[in-house]
Amino acid sequence: MVLIAAATASPAQAPGGGTLLTAPGARSLPTLGDNSDLSPAAERRIGDRIAASIYRDPDLVEDPVLAGYLQGIWQPLMAAARARGELSAELDERFAWELFMFRDRSINAFALPGGYFGVHLGLISSVSNADELAAVLAHEMSHVTQRHISRLMTQQSRQAPWMIAAMVLGALAASRHPDAGTAAMVGGQAILAQGQLNFSRDMEREADRVGFGVMEDAGYASRGISGMFEKLQQANRLNDNGSFPYLRSHPLTTERIAEAQARVQLAAAVASPAGQQAAAERTQRLHAMMAVRARILAVPGVDVLRTLVAEAQRRAAALPAPLAVSAASATSSRDAGTLYGGAFAAAQLRDFAAARSLLERLAGVVGGQDAAGKAVQLLAVEVDLLEGKVPAAAATADLGKAGSRAELLLMSKALMAAQRAPDVSQALQTWVAVHPRDAMAWQLLAVAYGQQNQPVRAIRADAESRAAQLDYGAALDRFKAAQGLMRSQPGRADYVEASIIDTRTRQTESILKEQALQEKIDR
Repeated sequence: MVLIAAATASPAQAPGGGTLLTAPGARSLPTLGDNSDLSPAAERRIGDRIAASIYRDPDLVEDPVLAGYLQGIWQPLMAAARARGELSAELDERFAWELFMFRDRSINAFALPGGYFGVHLGLISSVSNADELAAVLAHEMSHVTQRHISRLMTQQSRQAPWMIAAMVLGALAASRHPDAGTAAMVGGQAILAQGQLNFSRDMEREADRVGFGVMEDAGYASRGISGMFEKLQQANRLNDNGSFPYLRSHPLTTERIAEAQARVQLAAAVASPAGQQAAAERTQRLHAMMAVRARILAVPGVDVLRTLVAEAQRRAAALPAPLAVSAASATSSRDAGTLYGGAFAAAQLRDFAAARSLLERLAGVVGGQDAAGKAVQLLAVEVDLLEGKVPAAAATADLGKAGSRAELLLMSKALMAAQRAPDVSQALQTWVAVHPRDAMAWQLLAVAYGQQNQPVRAIRADAESRAAQLDYGAALDRFKAAQGLMRSQPGRADYVEASIIDTRTRQTESILKEQALQEKIDR
């Protein structure tokens, strides 16, 4: 879904005359060409305005475990797009390429201007495997790499960028809460959508073609495409009950279905079934666990949580002891999802005894140190933290050896519970130096500095978290608060930190002035 063109109608056929885009080792794919007058920098500014509001959306989900799973799928797709020549060096550098997760049980994903993308938890919990999720993400990525959004906005070049951003936000709100976005969408929105429908069919087909090549080169099985089309076709036959907004913004046509089936059949004829099966077995356990995690994070209600716990307890009782189930079997994948969901649900219900009992059985099903095994270990840490206990893993944890962002952030919380804040601040300071837009890491760093009675550094870290969320006004307030605190305590001044804060204050003031000037120009 390109959110800016989310209206549903019978699109007209766009003019033909595409070119061929060829990259080393890649198949030649017909493209529509880039006829956009909107520069990547201008599109990124529009995207940033939208993202700044999304960061304040109460339905935004910031879960490092689930985000890490999505990134594990997203980054190979990005690498494949670069290798194929679909993602130019300019767009790679200028765009954000950031994923947002929304607490919404409907099945949807969408692309926004400037390389921002949205994923509903309902999509993650509903797809059968990582291949289907990769198919959706590759399609949305291709809308951006092929400059579809900028072409749509070029058609409405008379609309000011700030107005386009407001209308996209209105469409985003309306897609999840029909009444919430109405006020933002009146007036020019209908004109904007009508002008964009002319290209929607060709753009969808191009995103299908390019996305298929990207996901295939990234190592995902072509069955992901066929699986998603089967789900969409089923929903289409049932006239869609509202849980498939993705279907409404990506209307199925006979051309799209026929072309997708042809590509899948061709890929199946040349693929190695054994290799695909092995890859599926390695990833299916993790997907089963992350799918049920997404379902629970969507806050389904107490009754659903209790049902998940009861189902997991029944399955745990049926498993042999000692467990004799192969961790790579299909049965094990189902068991992993059931037990993980039960343990996580029990923790949400604050039934920690049940959560630990199910975790013990889950460890027997999953085991090992692969991604699924790590996910089980992190869930054990989460259960302890939810109960207010110091996780046992904190006693020997070395944040310098954290294998993922999720492990770093969750173990940072565990170490702070164990009064090891200096270790946390050292590790997180190293992390944010490389990942300065990681708002959650900055927030944890602020807490760690606060525990060490370093208020200036804590305030500065809080300011950086606001800047990472594009809230430069709040960031400037916090930077100035840090400056004021340093002036009030001259004998305790940290001159290196003071220099950094002064520099960041000037930079933030400059950004705000540039934004104000650009808004005047746009108006």
